[in-house]
Amino acid sequence: MDGEVAGTTRRPARARLQAAYLLRLTALVFAPIVLGGCYAGYLARAAYEEGRILWNRKPIDDALARGDLPADIRAKLETVLAVRKFAAEKLGLNVGGAYQSIAPVDRSAVVHVLMAAPRDSLEPYTWWFPIVGRVPYRGYFDDSDATAEAAALEAQGLDTMVRPAVAFSSLGFFDDPLLSNLLKLDRVELAGVIIHELFHRTYYLAGDAMFDESAANYVGSASAVAFFAATDGESAPATIAARGILESDLKFARFLLQQQARLLDIYMAKPPKEELDKRREAAFAAIKADYAALAPSLSGLERFDLDKQPLNNAVLVNYLIYFHDLDNFAALVRMNHGDLRATIAQIISIAKAHPDDPFYAIWEATRAAPALSARR
Repeated sequence: MDGEVAGTTRRPARARLQAAYLLRLTALVFAPIVLGGCYAGYLARAAYEEGRILWNRKPIDDALARGDLPADIRAKLETVLAVRKFAAEKLGLNVGGAYQSIAPVDRSAVVHVLMAAPRDSLEPYTWWFPIVGRVPYRGYFDDSDATAEAAALEAQGLDTMVRPAVAFSSLGFFDDPLLSNLLKLDRVELAGVIIHELFHRTYYLAGDAMFDESAANYVGSASAVAFFAATDGESAPATIAARGILESDLKFARFLLQQQARLLDIYMAKPPKEELDKRREAAFAAIKADYAALAPSLSGLERFDLDKQPLNNAVLVNYLIYFHDLDNFAALVRMNHGDLRATIAQIISIAKAHPDDPFYAIWEATRAAPALSARR
């Protein structure tokens, strides 16, 4: 995909603008270098990679001006610009200058994400970073580095998982470009990812990755339905596909809640190590079997390999972070009579007022909501 959009013309003012962005990036990343040499090296690499992306971005309008642009790529780029407009005007998201440009990346994964958890708990292992606080994942730019750190954590008795990540948000510090690897997604998936990242740009609760990711996940999927209904029509194939993804997200979230309870029953009993190992392996086998039965009824979840990968606590924590209490977000939408703009504003308002436990505060707000019309 990279070569298909790489031939656009660089505008004269872009060099000055990019230099300013790199200065901001340097100030942001290098301020906490006193934390230690290894950490400083990690941040320096992050600064380099982000700076390289920002330096190489080009306006999407320039790409669209090319006469030889493949039709499917043109449709996706036009979708990105339309989603930006929809997100700003209909959803009230802080779009700014994000996703007006495109940057080439030479690999499908931008970073490789490491996650970890104790063998007897679903509480994630966390890392601390400036601005975002403690987070249950750490990104590596080389798969070998992520794998090596995973091995070190496993030697300490932790479960680990390494997964690719195809997108990111700078949380509004920069005008994030569309990464060219995202053009491999279809239009529906692409719209959901863009809105997901724009939610992060609009609001981010430092130190609560589960709320940030689950809220962004729901907002992205629900807003994709609204976008395609408005642009393509209620009965259009893209709208139907987006609705299927949203419904599948809700099903999967309910499934995870049940499996979380299954494992917590084991861990809260605090059995001896040998019994713990035996019971949790049996539970993981049952979870995989249950998911294999559920999977045929799901759509848009090809990115999930719950029935194809070895299970451990880190793998389950990864999914729980992105699919926690989604039904309560859906209940807020019903309370607001389908008004997503009002719902997004309410989610952010509740989180700001109750940063210690936004999920509970949202649950309290939804107790008066109509019951789910259909439990799938």
